[in-house]
Amino acid sequence: MAPADLTPAIDKFVRLPSGPNIDPYFMTAKGPVPLGPEPFGMVGDELQPLSDYVKDLVASENPVLTMAASHFFEKRQGKKFRPTIVALMARALSPEGMSYLGSRTNTLQLQLGQITEMIHVASLIHDDVLDEADTRRGGASVHSMYTNKVAVLAGDYLLAKASVLLARLQHFQVVEVMASALEALVMGEIMQARSKKEELLDMNYYLRKSYFKTASLICSACKSSALLAGYAEKDDCTVAAEEFGYHLGMAYQIVDDILDFTGASATLGKPAQADMELGLSTACILYASQEIQAIRPLIQRKFKEKGDIQKAVEMASKTNCIELSYNLAEFHAQKAVDALNRLPASDARLALFRLLHTAISRKS
Repeated sequence: MAPADLTPAIDKFVRLPSGPNIDPYFMTAKGPVPLGPEPFGMVGDELQPLSDYVKDLVASENPVLTMAASHFFEKRQGKKFRPTIVALMARALSPEGMSYLGSRTNTLQLQLGQITEMIHVASLIHDDVLDEADTRRGGASVHSMYTNKVAVLAGDYLLAKASVLLARLQHFQVVEVMASALEALVMGEIMQARSKKEELLDMNYYLRKSYFKTASLICSACKSSALLAGYAEKDDCTVAAEEFGYHLGMAYQIVDDILDFTGASATLGKPAQADMELGLSTACILYASQEIQAIRPLIQRKFKEKGDIQKAVEMASKTNCIELSYNLAEFHAQKAVDALNRLPASDARLALFRLLHTAISRKS
């Protein structure tokens, strides 16, 4: 088997519109919910054992490490966004119809969803340490409950366990692709921590960082799902799966940043403008700085002076930066739709359309 192509998806697929949009997008945040099965309900039964299985898997000889590593799997009883993407993509790629359920391929792809969630949770634990965040989605962060050292070790332990599971899939290319997603997560953190002044103003730099921190794991998991289904790496279905995951991940992160900027994320325990508190410039403030030059020096000094955030938000409110940011998210959502349309028609594909709409229309 040839080595996998590990070129970052952001270097293979489009990241910004090339010009004004002429044709209306099929997928918009304020548009109607696409017809089709409810995505989380469609694969809910398959994913139900996920948390219990992972909690058993991360048990160690050290009870503190076990509690820290399993914290999010006990508290996060949400919709398991990433495993749901993997499970739905697996069904959409299945040529066997209903005989696919319960097959070895099905089992391997569900394990891939578990691995993806473990990597994601490990990244959250590490992110909270780096950002000195005491809460995560309204609950206590791991390091605030234990210590920074325990939190870092818990994240490392999850990644080690995920790596063992990944090797057990016994698919060389999938191991390469998912390992590259781990590398991308680290690259994203480095980009965030070591940004130069001119890079803080660069929309392409922001999008590249968003890819590494968020979209890379989603698109790598979608590509790996196709590889486990038996598709060749250059098969159009594999490319379409990767492209869908890339654009979905980008749209999801852009909307996440919009909600942080507008303060909507405060409903889940995250303070408004938390990104700006960390000195980060995201889509809304970058679009605003293109219109109001006075915002640029505030961005370049990472909003460190007293009143910088309030000044920047006040100036930005006089622009259409939020609308432009949603337009960018909808651009990526439409590209994800285009990728999905290259897959065979199925209920799972319809559910992925609905999941995509949820990602860009959510309010928290």
